[in-house]
Amino acid sequence: MFTVKSNRTQHLFVVVCLSLLLNQSDIDNSRYSFNVEWHDTEASIIRTFILFYYKVDGTIELYDTKYRRMFLRRTKCDSVTLGDLHIDASVNILSRQMKITGFADEYTHVHLGIVMQRTFAMLKPDAVEKMGQILKLIIENGFKVTKLKMVQMTKEHALEFYAEHKGKPFLPFLVEYMTSGPVIAMELLAENGVAKWRELLGPTDSEQARKDAPGSIRARFGKDKSLNAAHGSDSCISAERELNIFFPMSRIAQYESPRSTATFKNTTCCIIKPHAVQEGLLGDIVSEIQENGFKITAMQMFYMEHPNAQEFYEVYKGVLAEYSGMVNQLVSGASVAMEIAGSDADTPSKFRAFVGPADPELARKLRPTTLRAKFGKTRVQNAVHCTDLPEDGLLEVEYFFKILE
Repeated sequence: MFTVKSNRTQHLFVVVCLSLLLNQSDIDNSRYSFNVEWHDTEASIIRTFILFYYKVDGTIELYDTKYRRMFLRRTKCDSVTLGDLHIDASVNILSRQMKITGFADEYTHVHLGIVMQRTFAMLKPDAVEKMGQILKLIIENGFKVTKLKMVQMTKEHALEFYAEHKGKPFLPFLVEYMTSGPVIAMELLAENGVAKWRELLGPTDSEQARKDAPGSIRARFGKDKSLNAAHGSDSCISAERELNIFFPMSRIAQYESPRSTATFKNTTCCIIKPHAVQEGLLGDIVSEIQENGFKITAMQMFYMEHPNAQEFYEVYKGVLAEYSGMVNQLVSGASVAMEIAGSDADTPSKFRAFVGPADPELARKLRPTTLRAKFGKTRVQNAVHCTDLPEDGLLEVEYFFKILE
């Protein structure tokens, strides 16, 4: 008989016992282990598990740490890939949205925690109109976009963000510039992410970047040393501080985090579905939207819960045979919601025509230049959702940028 003296000791004890129970002599080298949480809305409690990911075949298991028993036996879950598994990520397992809170063993920490780094990236006001092209470049260079939000910075936010430059003569101009229009804040994940993102950005001076790193973001999209398109954290410590300004882990902060830029006027809703995000099509789809004359006035990445997806698609329940598939698709990973604005009340109808028929095969025959014709696969995985009825455009935008936000 013995007493477990700490949560860490108790946790290690659970992992060891599981190893013995499963009779795997090389268990540490056959799988990765993660601590995960699930908000059980029916019981109004947070349930904790250990998620095991088996490298050999991509199967998963869930162990309930409270009741010390297997919650989900080893099974294949198409919505979970190794690339999805990092701290603070949300993964969908059998319609349950689970958040990864940490690594559950030393092997996982050593192999995934040190090499894979989060960093903060921001597209500045002068680069927002080119965000589709920049997003394509980011994804093509091996980064995973794990958080994204279009926001309007206030003077207070800018001063907090650039606190290291307090007292310097260029700070007033910098603050004015950064508050002159929307910015795109992102969390990027990649191997050695901080250094890799700085390298892709190129030198601070865009003119110098065009000489020394012509393929870099600042060389291609920046104008000079000040209007240089994008920002990147210079260290892991800076990345954590900057991420917390735009994506606070706690609601207790010096300032309220920057708010959405949604206008709720002559707008319609577009959602880039999880399968398209996972396939690296985010930048391509945003580019198509921008290049066809539509203005994106609000944008945010969401990890939808099952009740929210059901509520959002409720109008299709009993109407479309694909309803259940649509719900499951929307909760299968990260989606990106956008407010699409136009000059008049016809914006929902015009954008709906640009998106094309719900069936991508039909779209390719009848409307080959539409979004779904270019990027859709099936009626469920048809790349994007858009508002069908003009009168619902504002309601759907409000659902994401007022209720869910």
